[in-house]
Amino acid sequence: MTPEEIERYARHIVLREIGGPGQNKLLDAKLLCVGAGGLGSPALLYLAAAGVGTLGIVDDDTVSLSNLQRQVLHETNAIGEAKTTSAARALARVNPNVSVETHTIRLDEDNIDEIFAGYDLVLDGTDNFSTRYMVNAACVRAKIPLISAAMSQWEGQISVYDPANGGPCYQCVFPEAPADGLAPNCAQAGVMGALAGVMGSMMAGEAIKQITGAGQILRGEILIYDSLYGETRKLKTSRRKNCPICGIV
Repeated sequence: MTPEEIERYARHIVLREIGGPGQNKLLDAKLLCVGAGGLGSPALLYLAAAGVGTLGIVDDDTVSLSNLQRQVLHETNAIGEAKTTSAARALARVNPNVSVETHTIRLDEDNIDEIFAGYDLVLDGTDNFSTRYMVNAACVRAKIPLISAAMSQWEGQISVYDPANGGPCYQCVFPEAPADGLAPNCAQAGVMGALAGVMGSMMAGEAIKQITGAGQILRGEILIYDSLYGETRKLKTSRRKNCPICGIV
């Protein structure tokens, strides 16, 4: 590390669980965030500040006024601009040493494997089940750990899905999408803006632990946070033998 990097990341380096070796792992890491919205915004900001060497962003949406209540990457003057462009500009302000790769495209079965190739870790901050299942399947194929979070109204959840290392995949835990109307998205149900900051920051924290080997990641556990009552709880999760994506033979 350069003297400037040592000073910038000093508060990581003095942590026993990270230190210089862990910070170097962050500098060498290549992460992909699917979605630069409510969850992706805080996650990307903290990962850039942490010095993750390469941050990829996949999003085909543009910034709208209704995003700004929670999507803290974006500014009022970015309304109408591609979220990837707005995000890259914001991350450069936070840490100009981080390389940002933008993919202003809608993920589909034809492009997802090529886009995911070469990344060490994927963060999923999308808001619909079809994309989450597609992202999960691509991560399983590529043996890439997946950090996935979701939120609605006052409650959020987060877990690490990593069947290559003994944990369940997303579809093990959520075998089928809920029926229409049972799991409305944020536009339909609303969401408390600061909840996005909490859950996105948790995603960044899990990513930092995954990369550096610090502590214990949420593999085999799902953490649920109720911001209305200030409560958290954990549930154990496990692989399903009949999972069509990662089923145990």
